[in-house]
Amino acid sequence: MTAPDEHPLTGPGLDYGPANDADGTRVVRAGLPADEPYEPPLPGPVFAAHYHLPDDAALDGYVYGRDANPTWSRLERALAELETPGDPDTEVISFSSGMGAISAVLLSRLRPGDVAVLPADGYNLLAALRTRLEEHGVRVRTAPTAADAQLAELSGAKLLWLETPCNPSLDVCDIARLADAAHAEGALVAVDNTLATPLGQRPLHLGADLSVASGTKGLTGHGDVLLGYVACRDPELAGSVRAWRKTVGAIPGPMETWLAHRSLATLELRARRQAGNALALAEALTARPEVRDVRHPGLPGDPAHATAVRQMTRYGCLVSFTLPDRAHAERFLAALRLVGQATSFGGVRSTAERRARWGGDEVPEGFIRLSAGVEDAADLVTDVRHALDVAAGS
Repeated sequence: MTAPDEHPLTGPGLDYGPANDADGTRVVRAGLPADEPYEPPLPGPVFAAHYHLPDDAALDGYVYGRDANPTWSRLERALAELETPGDPDTEVISFSSGMGAISAVLLSRLRPGDVAVLPADGYNLLAALRTRLEEHGVRVRTAPTAADAQLAELSGAKLLWLETPCNPSLDVCDIARLADAAHAEGALVAVDNTLATPLGQRPLHLGADLSVASGTKGLTGHGDVLLGYVACRDPELAGSVRAWRKTVGAIPGPMETWLAHRSLATLELRARRQAGNALALAEALTARPEVRDVRHPGLPGDPAHATAVRQMTRYGCLVSFTLPDRAHAERFLAALRLVGQATSFGGVRSTAERRARWGGDEVPEGFIRLSAGVEDAADLVTDVRHALDVAAGS
């Protein structure tokens, strides 16, 4: 029989409590209010543009709908618990989209004359944001993600933006190494953690000042919510980002926020299944002679694998590869049965796209980005192999 002071999984003398919960437990309980008799575990969304105010009292509660909302607060507490388990100082600011979160960090922190270092191969809307920054007098330098190439651009920088793994090429950089070098230059470090999610990588633990993500993708996972967020430990940083959200009105809706919080409960299950499916697909694709440049950080032979192993616990849902040309890629996509064509990733249903159709990414015409869902792995592999056979005319 287990002794009263002994937890069966941790043993005697070891701490037992929320700080030691595994991710599968944490996502189910993150951000929930204290249990109340006859109340739901996760209260429904609060729809309110304003709140009742006391007379002549400090305004330290909910005042106006653009400032705060109880539904946001619960989700933000949950995300803070996932980003830095056990750290009460972490703050999260939620946004109406991932680009809202990205823009808030870059535009609130950079001033005319400042130097920002961005990835040359990041999310394609970064190019549009770079234009905006330069119009406001910010000097922008870029370098690829692979081989920590941004190190060479850090002299005099005010802010370093990392995206790892980067989308869509799936290269990986060493967050801790780059953060140390950037801090030595007096620069802040922000990491776009969209692809990995907090269950695959925790940038704040690796030395980053800000962890930024689109919650539209794997975090919520059902393709029904646009959402973004910023996590950081510094109150001044959090305050400046929160003030930007209020000023520009990039606030999330209560329904979207509630849906996101509800979806967190299955994040560990989804992320584990998706990562396994992505690796199975990547392994199957490497065996095909017509497929080139298969990329997935979990593949032992992938150029990013050694770095990914050091800082990631899961390698994500994405696989990228290149088919001989545009026509071949389009035949492949048309022949898929279980994998839909869509320009997003991280969902429970597998999707794929010929990325060059959009422009902005320096990829070949036959480049495919495939997001593994939670279907049966063998069924997905069979579907992809069949589509490759059809595309090749065999």
